[in-house]
Amino acid sequence: MQIGVVGLGRMGGNIVRRLMAHGHEAIVYDRNSKAVADLAEAGAGASGGLDELVRKLQAPRAVWIMLPAGEITETAVAELADRLHAGDVIIDGGNTFWRDDVRRARSLKERGLHYIDVGTSGGIWGLERGYCMMIGGAREIVERLDPIFAALAPGLGNVTRTVGRDGRDGRAERGYIHAGPNGAGHFVKMVHNGIEYGLMHAYAEGFDILRNAATQSRPVDERFDLDLADIAEVWRRGSVISSWLLDLTASALAQDPQLASYSGYVEDSGEGRWTIMAALEEAVPADVLSAALYARFRSRQEHTFAEQIISAMRKGFGGHLEPNKTHKAGLP
Repeated sequence: MQIGVVGLGRMGGNIVRRLMAHGHEAIVYDRNSKAVADLAEAGAGASGGLDELVRKLQAPRAVWIMLPAGEITETAVAELADRLHAGDVIIDGGNTFWRDDVRRARSLKERGLHYIDVGTSGGIWGLERGYCMMIGGAREIVERLDPIFAALAPGLGNVTRTVGRDGRDGRAERGYIHAGPNGAGHFVKMVHNGIEYGLMHAYAEGFDILRNAATQSRPVDERFDLDLADIAEVWRRGSVISSWLLDLTASALAQDPQLASYSGYVEDSGEGRWTIMAALEEAVPADVLSAALYARFRSRQEHTFAEQIISAMRKGFGGHLEPNKTHKAGLP
C-alpha cells in the first residue's frame, strides 16, 4: 500500500522504515529536511511540504501523522484536511487526548474525510520489535488499512499463545486491535501509559529500598551491600516480575550501577494525568496510578534513586532525555 507520513522523529522515521521493509510505499514530510533526505535515500518518496505530499499520493489517500500531542498535531490535521479530498484518511499515531479524537472525527466527517486514532507503543525499538497498536475508528476504514497495521505490528513472534483464545480476533495476538470507534484507540493507549507509570514506579521504589539496605541507620550485622545490577539480572530469569521494563533496568544498571548520568528529574507526557481524570469521571479507585503520577511531580523538586531508575527506563524504551540534556522528550 501507499501511505503518507508526516513527522519523522524517533518513532515516525522508524515507522516509515518498517513499512518499507514490508513492501509498502511511503511518501514523507518533516520540517527537518535532513530527516526527509535520510528516508529518501532509504527509498521513501520525499516531499518538501504538505501540498507536494498530497499530490504524490493516490486516492483514496491515507496520511499518518506522528507528531507530539497538542497544538502541532492539531495544526497538522487542519492543514491536511484543507488539502485532502472526500474519502481520504487522516491517521493520528501520536499520544493525543481521546476526546480530541472524537471532536476531530466529527468535524472531518462533515467534509467527507475519515479519521483514525492509533495508540502506538514500541518507542525507539519499534523498527526491530514492531509496534503494539490500539486503533479507533470506523471498522471499514480500519479494515482497508489493515495491511499497514499488520506490517507495523510485532506478529506472533515467540510470545507464548494464550490458552482459550480460539475463535477470538487474531489481530490481538499479532499485536494490534480495533478497539472501537474514534477515541477508543487513544483511550486504551492512555490507560496503557497510566499503568506504565505504576509499573515503573513499583520497580523504582523496590530498587531504592535495595540500594538503601546498607544505610548507616541499620545495625552493622543487618546491613546488606547489594549488587543491584545482579539482582535486576537474576529477576529477569524465571521471576514472576520479569518484564521488558526490568530488562531495560538491568541494562541501565549494568552500564552505570550508580545511575550517575541521571538526575532523577522525571517528566510526564500527559497520558498519566488523563488516566487519572478518567478514573475520577468513572469513580474508579486508582491509588497506584495516582501515586506514581504524583511521584513524578515530586521528582522535579527533589530526586531519589527511585526517580533515577525511572529516568533510565524512560530513556531505554523511548529515548527520553532529561530536560537538562540537549534533546527534548518525545513519545513513549
